[in-house]
Amino acid sequence: MARYIFITGGVVSSLGKGLMAASLAALLQARGYRVRIRKFDPYLNVDPGTMSPYQHGEVYVTDDGAETDLDLGHYERFTGVPSRQSDNVTSGRIYQTVIQRERRGDYLGATVQVIPHVTDAIKAFAQTEVDDLDFVLCEIGGTVGDIESLPFIEAVRQLRNDLGRENTVFVHVTLVPYIAAAGELKTKPTQHSVRELTALGIQPDVLVCRCEKPLPEGERAKIALFCNVRKEAVVPALDAKSIYGVPLQYHAEGLDREVLRAFGIETPPASPNLSRWTDIMDRLENPEGQVTIGVVGKYVGLPDAYKSLHEALIHGGIANRVKVNIQWLDAELFEHEDEVAAKLEPMHGILVPGGFGERGSEGKISSVRFARERNVPFFGICLGMQMACIEGARNVAGIGKASTTEFGATEEPVVGLITEWMSKEGLQKREADGDLGGTMRLGAYPAALKGNSVVESIYGAREISERHRHRYEVNVHYRDALEKGGLLFTGMSPDGQLPEIVERPDHPWFVGVQFHPELKSKPFDPHPLFASFVEAAVKQSRLV
Repeated sequence: MARYIFITGGVVSSLGKGLMAASLAALLQARGYRVRIRKFDPYLNVDPGTMSPYQHGEVYVTDDGAETDLDLGHYERFTGVPSRQSDNVTSGRIYQTVIQRERRGDYLGATVQVIPHVTDAIKAFAQTEVDDLDFVLCEIGGTVGDIESLPFIEAVRQLRNDLGRENTVFVHVTLVPYIAAAGELKTKPTQHSVRELTALGIQPDVLVCRCEKPLPEGERAKIALFCNVRKEAVVPALDAKSIYGVPLQYHAEGLDREVLRAFGIETPPASPNLSRWTDIMDRLENPEGQVTIGVVGKYVGLPDAYKSLHEALIHGGIANRVKVNIQWLDAELFEHEDEVAAKLEPMHGILVPGGFGERGSEGKISSVRFARERNVPFFGICLGMQMACIEGARNVAGIGKASTTEFGATEEPVVGLITEWMSKEGLQKREADGDLGGTMRLGAYPAALKGNSVVESIYGAREISERHRHRYEVNVHYRDALEKGGLLFTGMSPDGQLPEIVERPDHPWFVGVQFHPELKSKPFDPHPLFASFVEAAVKQSRLV
């Protein structure tokens, strides 16, 4: 039977519950346990797919096509366990499920209420697909006391009664603020947070206390006394130099030991093998060089909008044992020609990421042109690949009016909805194969790589599978014209209709991909495209 670890947060948001959950799962995994992490999001959206990056940050996409919270990216990066549709649920999806059941008459005329119907739906979600697991970690978004979180708190309270105390542990992440004027750490916010949680029927077993300064033994004992936990179960959590140092830090403070002890496991089956994490930190703390990568995007003031991309570049640095300095560059700046060279000349590599909408597109195209003409390593992802194709069409293939129908009507739709350029017969065949034209392409799709291509040598394979999140496609009818201009289509969908990868073999490193490789990169298993891109940037750094 799987054991459950329920993770709540108090006082303020952004305390790092997701990183704590991911780190704890990694520590349990290092002891030989099988783990999975789930996220309960209290907001009423069915999923974050329609939410603005300004509101929510990036949307993390799973292999099975779920649009999920960015915390699931941390879960995958720390454990290597692929996330699934069943690993993220929102209040919106829970209520939608309950209302659909009510409309079908599943409740046999009963009055539908939060308790038991909504809480039962939450409990059912928590207990799906757990047969092969030792531990299921469930993170509840928001903070204790939030109105929208209350059904989730009540559901996990009930689960403790359903599953037994020996199979459930509650970990509460809270804040111990440092008041500079007083020169003291204050424990009252933690005490009030725990009191709020106990008022809802949950007594935490382990407290994780975020603090800027080391937590003195006296304050630790005080928290334990007032919050009714063992002193050893009050685990300090200071800021770390890197998120990849957090598992080591939590282990040093005894987090995994105390969680296992709360389950009654006094003697775990094995000591954790943390060599993976010590090697990662050694590479981060002792780099043998550094490179600067310019990311030309439209949400550069929002680090969470490109969270997986940021981490994948760091992983590329880990693979090459170099420090990657990321310069976030607003694409709109490059719509003025005099800004392009001034901003991009110091870069050892240029990356144009995905995105939606026209804003900043001409600046992205200008940055592609700069990378192509100056022989600077270039990596285009999703919209970045599409901009590379439009740039190649305009400036090399002689198609001056090349554009995308995403931005409006155009005489030369180098990029468009698949329904705009594919034949009726071709669409019918793809739909018969289960691939619906003109809709958002989400999740993992296969691609066939051309032999003797740059990308084949990078992957070391002819068949790959990568995650997608996009609606518009490069129009395969322009393939001949673009290839005559040196932009080769070296990755295609298995039926040969959808371009997946383009590259310039006459360039030091120029690759565009329609998918999102950053979603599968991990610190202990960097994505080969990012490892190769950073390697090319290292070579470029030696030339400038």
